[in-house]
Amino acid sequence: MNTNTLPGRADVVVIGAGIVGNSLVHHLADLGWSSIVLLDKGPLPDPGGSTGHASNFIFPVDHSKEIVDLTADSMRQYEKLGVLTTCGGIEIARTEAREEELRRRMSSAVTWDIDAELIGPDRAVELVPFMNRDIIRLAFWTPSVAVVDPLQAGALMREQAAATADLTVSANTEVLGIETIAGHVTKVRTDRGDIETETVVVACGVWSPRIARMAGATIPLTPAVHQMIDVGPIPELAATGVEIAYPIVRDMDTFMYERQSGADLEVGSYAHRPILHDPEDIPSVAAAQLSPTQLPFTAEDFDPQMEDALELFGSILDREDAGVRHAINGLLSLTPDGSPLLGETPEVKGLWSAAAVWIKEGPGVGRMLAECMTHGSAEIDLHGADIARFYPNQRTRAHIRERTSEGFNKTYGIVHPREQWLSSRQQRLSPFYEREGVLGAEFFEVGGWERPHWYESNRPLLEEMAEFGHKFLQDRPHEWDRRWWSPIINAEHLAMRQRVAMIDLSAFAHFEVAGPGVLDYIQRMIVANADRRVGRLIYTPVLAPNGGFRSDLTVVRMADDRYRVITGGSDGARDAAWFSRNVPADGSVTFTDLTSATCTLGLWGPRARDVLASVTDDDVTDDGFGFATARHITVGTVPVLALRVSYVGELGWELHAPFDQGRVLWDIIAEAGAPHGIIPAGIGVYGTTGRMEKGYRLMGAELTSEYTPVDAGLALKKVKEHDFIGKDGYLQAREHEPIAEMCILTVDDHHDSSGMRRYPQGGEPILSVRGERVVDRIGRPSYVTSAGSGPSVGAYLLMAYLPVEQAEEGNRLLVQYMGERYPVTVARAGRTPLFDPDDSRMKG
Repeated sequence: MNTNTLPGRADVVVIGAGIVGNSLVHHLADLGWSSIVLLDKGPLPDPGGSTGHASNFIFPVDHSKEIVDLTADSMRQYEKLGVLTTCGGIEIARTEAREEELRRRMSSAVTWDIDAELIGPDRAVELVPFMNRDIIRLAFWTPSVAVVDPLQAGALMREQAAATADLTVSANTEVLGIETIAGHVTKVRTDRGDIETETVVVACGVWSPRIARMAGATIPLTPAVHQMIDVGPIPELAATGVEIAYPIVRDMDTFMYERQSGADLEVGSYAHRPILHDPEDIPSVAAAQLSPTQLPFTAEDFDPQMEDALELFGSILDREDAGVRHAINGLLSLTPDGSPLLGETPEVKGLWSAAAVWIKEGPGVGRMLAECMTHGSAEIDLHGADIARFYPNQRTRAHIRERTSEGFNKTYGIVHPREQWLSSRQQRLSPFYEREGVLGAEFFEVGGWERPHWYESNRPLLEEMAEFGHKFLQDRPHEWDRRWWSPIINAEHLAMRQRVAMIDLSAFAHFEVAGPGVLDYIQRMIVANADRRVGRLIYTPVLAPNGGFRSDLTVVRMADDRYRVITGGSDGARDAAWFSRNVPADGSVTFTDLTSATCTLGLWGPRARDVLASVTDDDVTDDGFGFATARHITVGTVPVLALRVSYVGELGWELHAPFDQGRVLWDIIAEAGAPHGIIPAGIGVYGTTGRMEKGYRLMGAELTSEYTPVDAGLALKKVKEHDFIGKDGYLQAREHEPIAEMCILTVDDHHDSSGMRRYPQGGEPILSVRGERVVDRIGRPSYVTSAGSGPSVGAYLLMAYLPVEQAEEGNRLLVQYMGERYPVTVARAGRTPLFDPDDSRMKG
């Protein structure tokens, strides 16, 4: 291991020698990278970042599969390095709401096969005898909770990397700049010399935004304070003679934790006010009293939390011989949505982010990012952590600070699957927004866009549509099940099925790719054959290099040398980065983002053709405008690109219009539709009820890089000759016997043990009738990927991958939700939808 001089050139430069940077160089070396440089401006083994002071415990259960998988991988690595000590962990509930959340966590533990148990106050106090039993209502016990030594892990990883690669580790080295040419990294400048390289990884935690800006990129995080104190000496803890002998306690309702630290009790809080800092304001190593990320303690922020800690641990804290022996405002990284920031930055090629990672996920992130850098994809799907997920407005300092200020207290909070952010709203508004507001739209946000989820103006439909689906027009009795939901969604669904509806889809992302090389380019990017006639609409998977899903979207051939790419609002930023990143360097293809210039109005239902025909002179008959085609038409005074397509299983069109004429388009369609009973419908219909009745898969839910088009039932009949990204993995999946199949299940009985109707929300484990986990032969568990009403098929629907031997229509299984099990039946296996199985309604 070279620690003296910097090389003039390296295959990769990793900036930051915390747990993530150390892990990354280790795994890059394992994967064959030869010349590696690891830089840090601080000393080793503790350079002064969050790794040196952050709470080093690991709770393995989370509702996110991505985070659970990264955590499990990290725990295996820590154990292999010999730096993991298992102590167990208890999460306690003081309130009824938290009890319900712990039952939800129990379902997640079952889904991910993590040993856990709900225990009562007596058992909790037996495990940690210093707690006040009287305030504990319920507890969640996880025996595998552990503490680790991330500094020792980092040292061992550097040693292992040096054994197989030419590794240079340079501590006390300041990065002065990152140079680029034509948007690609070329050089790192430091106070000890320059290094030519085409690959740089920013893994320096709270300093990451400042380093990324040197190259012209954005890493959207902010340093934020997490307060911690150590109280001691406590004789009962000192008597154990070890660093930790008792389980770690998370006092979830007070947003705090307590854990033994030798003779002390460490108390940490996420309950205080958000205290944000700018990376530029973090003190240097020389100027810091303790370390750059251990700032002076502000006692007034912690005083209320100390009262909570005394209430739970008063027997050992409230004593004259124990005092505060260490107290800090420790810095950690917060992102606008609380997830890590991983992958190549969308602004600069060759500049990678490995930021906003907790100690519990560090080694797993290092391994997965090394795989992405080497192979283009990773074993674990990193969709939710992709740094490219943020649109430009979401990468601004103002947005980051607003969202992280709101998100800090959600660290231990109870976050609903449909939870909506309250801060930094009304950032992207469709031209229909004012009309929708008058109609009482309940707006949900995606990608900064405000999208109606349902309309209060449609409340009368609850009575009008009763004859078509009465049981789905009732409210859900439990508050959790009806939170961020309304039965109006189901009424809008039925009205669309009976009449016609208009749906705001302006959050769609639109790209145009054009030029003499565009056919070869688009063929390489998508699975479907793009060499189709002009006007043909192509629905296609977009694959990661391993053959799993990266996206699914619509492509329209607009001319011989021009294509339109249309994708969902939640994935538009990621898809824009992927498509633009792969544009040929020879200039034969141009990429243009048309999103802000385009609005989209969906028009669907059995009367959709009547409405459209009344406001256009163009032929919209089935003979004149066939299914899966696109045409330019004129609607009133508005030029429109109309796509004959449906995500809800009804006759109709997507109407793409100039943004500045959007409100005119809305008014024309609303007026023309009035005689036909037209209603505005929300995304609750488009994205859930209509979609699920047709069994359409959703990116990030049913479609991930861990499943192939074969698993999802989206493999095409023929494989085109042209090469495309992910083709080898796709061919391999087609050649082998199927392993899993996407299925639609119906809930047979919604009643819990108290007689209340309950409704699974997604993420719940699928079990055999004997209560055993259902797992396919390569270890993938079956769980609910999407859940929602099917008003037109008379059932509550769940989507889940099942092993092929379980994917039989009529097969009876169970789903575990909030600690109870409900009977379900496989209604469909494969791609055939429950509603209108021959697609005659939308193709008629």
